[in-house]
Amino acid sequence: MRADRLVSLVLLLRRHGRLSAAALSRELEVSTRTVLRDIEALSAAGVPVYAERGRHGGFALLPGFRTELTGLNHDEALALLVAGSRRGAQAFGLGSALASAMLKVVDALPESHRDTAAGAAGRLLVDPETDLLSRRPADEEVSDAIAAEVLRAVFAGHRLRIHYAAVDQTPRWRTVDPIGLVTVRDRGYLLATRSGADRTYRLSRLLAAEELSEPAQRPDRVDLDRAWQERSTRFRTGGDQVTVLVRVDPARREDLVGTALAVHAEEADPDGRLRLEVTFQDPRHAEWALWQLATNAEALAPQWLRDSLRDRATAIATRYGVPP
Repeated sequence: MRADRLVSLVLLLRRHGRLSAAALSRELEVSTRTVLRDIEALSAAGVPVYAERGRHGGFALLPGFRTELTGLNHDEALALLVAGSRRGAQAFGLGSALASAMLKVVDALPESHRDTAAGAAGRLLVDPETDLLSRRPADEEVSDAIAAEVLRAVFAGHRLRIHYAAVDQTPRWRTVDPIGLVTVRDRGYLLATRSGADRTYRLSRLLAAEELSEPAQRPDRVDLDRAWQERSTRFRTGGDQVTVLVRVDPARREDLVGTALAVHAEEADPDGRLRLEVTFQDPRHAEWALWQLATNAEALAPQWLRDSLRDRATAIATRYGVPP
């Protein structure tokens, strides 16, 4: 880890020219004391880093010093920089490695391409943290230690022992054969088999993980995209699904359809509203989806859903009918 950090430190100084110890500690996510020790180690290794005193001082490299990396043209570096802006690496615990790699990409460019590629990448934003309605994605925290164990087992083809907290169940240990990793909307999933049966585990629900020495029982080659599609289909067609008849304002149709599992029928009513027959994962999912649309949608059937939405609305009206 320290060798990677030293390389990142050099590349940061190459990129910015001069940085204070505090700025370097923020970039490298270490203490200022660690930064100072790293600077001493670089100097001892012959890297021409020096300190500038004063209010605007900091650490810098002697002019002309650079690591010798070649082979990337402008468009290739731009593609990597834009790809590196995605947060999917965070789901697999690779955020710090990605940041270090991006520094190396920039430093690998010829002088004539470096500023233009970095500037062009700065004009492209992929998967921002909030959308136009200021909604933030749900945080999916995966510890670096757990992510490292899972990655090692997946890449080495070894079995994996995990302490997993399934929804509404007591956490327990399982031994699985890892197949691959998938990230969807910044959520990481482990695709595996257990006793020969397909299993999918959300990484954020792993409480601990341990790579075993035994080889995993899995095919030599795998089509992860196809495997994910098959598992997604099984998930959508299982469980306590409910089908609902809904009238919805055309302006909110996409909001409704975007939360449903499937749309089976659709027609326009004389007043311009749309009448849809849609399926949700379970009763709770159906109630949540219709509640989000307020008066822009009306559940026509089944009756239990109408009763549930009415009771919820009555409770809200009662609560706000009393002065605070």
